[in-house]
Formats: sequence, C-alpha cells, structure tokens
Amino acid sequence: MILTVTPNPAVDMTWEIDRIEPGGTHRADAGAVRAGGKGLNVARVAHAEGHAVRALTTAGGATGAELQSDLEASGVPHVLVPVAADTRRSIAWVDRALGDTTIVNERGLNPTAEEWARFIAAVREEAAAASVLVISGSFPPEAPDSLLAELIAAAGDRDVIVDTSGPLLLAAADAGVAVLKPNRTELAEATGLDDPLDGARELVRRGAGLVLLSLGAEGMFAVGASGTILQARLPAPLAGNPTGAGDAAVAAVATLLADGIRDTETILRRATAWSAAAVLMPLAGEISPQHPQLAADLVVATINTSKDSE
Repeated sequence: MILTVTPNPAVDMTWEIDRIEPGGTHRADAGAVRAGGKGLNVARVAHAEGHAVRALTTAGGATGAELQSDLEASGVPHVLVPVAADTRRSIAWVDRALGDTTIVNERGLNPTAEEWARFIAAVREEAAAASVLVISGSFPPEAPDSLLAELIAAAGDRDVIVDTSGPLLLAAADAGVAVLKPNRTELAEATGLDDPLDGARELVRRGAGLVLLSLGAEGMFAVGASGTILQARLPAPLAGNPTGAGDAAVAAVATLLADGIRDTETILRRATAWSAAAVLMPLAGEISPQHPQLAADLVVATINTSKDSE
C-alpha cells in the first residue's frame, strides 16, 4: 500500500478561459472544485490506476469540509486529521488560446503544535501497513523545522519519496530518502546551482537515492549514485495543463516501488509517460489513458558530461 502525506492541502478551483488578458474582465463556464494538494493528486492517480493507496492530510473550516466531501465522493481511501485553521485554496486559470495555466496558491495556515503531533502520530500508524511513503507539496508557513524529519522517521525502513521545495529539499536528501522529484526552479532555489544536473548530483551526494529532474520540454532526467544520467523525452512537446504533471510522475514512481520494481530506466519511463499523460487532462490528479502509447513513444538516452568521466 502507498501512503501519501500532504501537510498543506488545498481546495483546488480551476476555470478554463478563452484567453486571459491582464487587467481585463473574463467570463467562464462553471469551474471545477476538488480536493487538492500534491499528495492528494498522487493518491488520485495511483488509485485510478488500480493501486492500493491511502491519502493522509489535514482538514479545517468550511474549505476543509469541501475537501472532505470531495474526497469521500472520489472513492480514494483517506484519513483526515482535523485542524482549527481553514484549509487553503488554490486557483488555476487555464488559457485555451495559449495552452498554458496561471496558478495562485494560498500559502496556508499553520496548525498548532498539538495538531501537528496528532498528524505525525497518524502518519506513523498508517505507515505500519504501507510499503511506500510519499510526502508531497509545500509545508504551511511557520511549520516546525523538524516536521519533515519527523514524517520521514515515521516511515521507519519503508521507501520514502519526497516532492517539495526550498530547504526542505536539502533536508530530505540529507535524510537519505529513496527518491526526490524537483523541477528546475526548485532545484536551483534549494542548491544555488545554475546547472540542474549539478544540482541533482548535489542532492545525490547529500544522500538521496535517486533524483528525478523534470525539465519541461527537455524531458525528465534520472540521476543516481552510479553517476549515470538517463534522459527520457517525447519527440515533440505536448500542449495542455501541466498543473498535475509532477504529481503523476511521483505516483508512477510510488506504484513501481510498491511493486518492488527499482530499475532506474523503468522508473524513468513510467514517470515521464504518466507526467505527459497528466498534461493532456483538464484537472490535476488525472492521467490520460494514452499513457501506454506515450511510454512507447519516449526517446531514452544516456547523457554523457565531462563530470561523468572525471
């Protein structure tokens, strides 16, 4: 079973607009509202693809009630830890003309120390039945500095996948997690290195088992302790909504690890294909049924750099 942990969930609201004009007034059909946050998106994808999963997160206030209602309707097994603060919201505007998406994420409100203690205890309890723990997304401002380390520790000897940003990305590498999945911006902000492959190497040097680096149209790169770098990409970029692409990649990795599959190329292929399949869908937490064909279309190559031969 895969346990996903979302420390900072959101109620996601998505509107499709013919064309966004800065400063203009726009009209749109009714938007979609659903329980979101990166870990919940991971759980949705894994569940839809037939894998045993449980999503653990917090819920508070009126928006928390919306989140709970949508999760119950989704059929995704879940555990909600009640908190006093309102669950945050995330707003996405999909520009049909340009084929891109503008997102505004509320930062979220920090639960109390007692609520965090209940959250960590719930993770520890649910992890006992899991083989893989996924920690995804941002942490609320003013969350305890020790929170990520405590969540990782709650996994015991299980595989841990982390998809986050900033100093937390370095902390996860230092903790020796199995897989990290940063994008270019997250990696540069965390490591201070301009070259994303250098940044990925730094995370491996610090202790991460495997880094899956997403570079948009350039594809996805797998960097591990062996020093070999693999790249997987489609022959041509896809147009669509990239909001949940990274979450779909994490779901791909989690499902393979849960099945005991650790081959780097296999992981890279599924992660890239599911990520691309998510771009074809209107909402995060879904992947297109075209993902097997996308996997077949991938171009996978070994990247040779001067650093690899030093």
